[in-house]
Amino acid sequence: MSRLKVFILTVLSLLLGASVSVWAQFKRDAFTQNYADSTEVEQTDSSSFFSMREFAGGLTHKRHAKLKTMFMGSTVVIGGEQIYNRDYWKLPIIYGGIGAGIGGGVYFNQKWHETGDESFKRARTLSYAAAGLVYWGTLMDGVYCFESTRHPDPAKSTIYSILLPGLGQIYNGEYWKVPIYIGGIAGGVKYYFDNRRNYERYKWIYDQATSEDPTVETPPISAENALYYRDVFRRYRDYSILFTAVMYFLQVMDANVFAYMTDFEVNDDISMRMGPAVVTTDYAFTPSMGVTLSLTF
Repeated sequence: MSRLKVFILTVLSLLLGASVSVWAQFKRDAFTQNYADSTEVEQTDSSSFFSMREFAGGLTHKRHAKLKTMFMGSTVVIGGEQIYNRDYWKLPIIYGGIGAGIGGGVYFNQKWHETGDESFKRARTLSYAAAGLVYWGTLMDGVYCFESTRHPDPAKSTIYSILLPGLGQIYNGEYWKVPIYIGGIAGGVKYYFDNRRNYERYKWIYDQATSEDPTVETPPISAENALYYRDVFRRYRDYSILFTAVMYFLQVMDANVFAYMTDFEVNDDISMRMGPAVVTTDYAFTPSMGVTLSLTF
């Protein structure tokens, strides 16, 4: 047998052994690898997006609950986060503030319908807005006071961004991103109102131009032009809504991802190690020789 054939057979044997080694290692480690510290694993029900059992257990202090669960439950059961955090003294303030706002809104709305006074209408709007502000502050307070074992906490960062755009980036320490997202959202809102105003203007002109009432004054532009500009600004108005929504959800995702990535280690160690290995498997009668390949990057 020539030296070339011996060399080829040797290489094939090593490759076959390496493949057996890799497959055996995969079978051994694929279902036993644990990427989380066992001390940080929360013994909660993660089979669904929201667990009512976990939320009820958190309210009664019988089990530990995740921030996500308590936040979602507290959007319906107002004050749930404060109960979980044992801040009972805040509950009268929360219920009193929300109740006063709603009660004032109902009262002023009735007075407005009775008298037609616009001041009662404004008071009604302010009362409802005050109740909504107390409700928003309740959720924000519950998230802020929630005790977490890590910083930044991805759950806190995400909910902060949901409640107030840009706050998740501030919590993560990425202040330079705040003007980008706030500017994008503010710009989308501004263009929405501008395009809506122009849409309503040309819609009114089109209605005037196509009206069959002889007493209606003829508008300065034709119905065709008014129809064209009406559709254009309606399309731009819808684009503004879409752009604002995209910027809002983008900053929520950004806050969540970068909170998770804070623990991701990045270094300059890029290396490859190779060595001999003896592998025993359940389906092989004799141990197989091969090589192990380790990559670090």
